[in-house]
Amino acid sequence: MDDFEIDHIDEVIHGRVRLGIMAFLSGAEVSDFNALKAKLAVTDGNLSVHLRKLEDAGYVAIEKTFVSRKPLTRVSLTDCGRTAFGLYLDAIGRLVEGR
Repeated sequence: MDDFEIDHIDEVIHGRVRLGIMAFLSGAEVSDFNALKAKLAVTDGNLSVHLRKLEDAGYVAIEKTFVSRKPLTRVSLTDCGRTAFGLYLDAIGRLVEGR
C-alpha cells in the first residue's frame, strides 16, 4: 500500500469540531459564532478553543464587532484555510481509496 500516507493528514483540521468548522465554513463563506455553535452542538468555550487553534494556523479569520451594543463574532475561511481544507480532503480520499 504505497499510497497510505497518514502523515499527510492535517492534525489542525482533523479533530471532530475543527473539521466541522472547516466543512461548514467551506459552504457558508462566513458564519456568526452562535450559528456555528448551534450547528456543531458545542459550548461557547469549546468552540472558542477550536476557533483559536484554526486562527493560529491561519485557516480562519475572526472579526469581532458590536451590533446594537451586542457582541457579534463572525468567522470565515482564509485563502490558506480553503487550500488546507482541499488538501485535507484529498489526503483523506487517497487513504480511503488505498485501503
